[in-house]
Amino acid sequence: MRGVYLVTDRDLCCNRSLLDIVLQAVQSGTAYVQLREKDLSTRDFVEEAIAVKKLLLPFHVPLIINDRIDVALACGADGAHIGQNDMPYETARRLMGDRAMIGLSVETWADVEASQNLDVDYIGVSPVFPTPTKADTKEAWGLEGLQKIKSFSRHPLVAIGGINAFNARTVVQAGADCLAVVSAVCSADDPAAAVINLNDIINSALREK
Repeated sequence: MRGVYLVTDRDLCCNRSLLDIVLQAVQSGTAYVQLREKDLSTRDFVEEAIAVKKLLLPFHVPLIINDRIDVALACGADGAHIGQNDMPYETARRLMGDRAMIGLSVETWADVEASQNLDVDYIGVSPVFPTPTKADTKEAWGLEGLQKIKSFSRHPLVAIGGINAFNARTVVQAGADCLAVVSAVCSADDPAAAVINLNDIINSALREK
């Protein structure tokens, strides 16, 4: 995994269309899109997911559904991201199949150790920095925590939490394979330019490693 991993949040879209922001993001090089909806009904979530999936198809960008395996199956998503309090990984894998991309959030060192025994496609280091979009998680990992996980884990690392253009380089240098961003794109005046800038930072930091 590599690049910008967009996690959506309609409340941070500044009254703009979520679909329009996703389209701008993928046109500019976003590698993955995770659709996260905490408050929509199941029906509305599925309808939105189908619309996003259709939008992503021409760009060959995977659609990942946050938390809801039922929604992921209903819309034909490419994968799902689960947290420590969501459906167990083994059950999610059995339902979604071997080809699905499944990511798992790790919030404690015990979570990191347990993930070593799971064939997840990546682990989400959550959160790297304190952020209001991840208010229900444990203490932030920080760059040292990210480095520790990188030196231990066999899985690709997707870093999330307070990541933006100002700290992206240090997060990649600390071991992140992919940067998950929310407000840095959803709330940006120019989401397309924000993605291009983040990709430039990621690629530059990777060349320096």
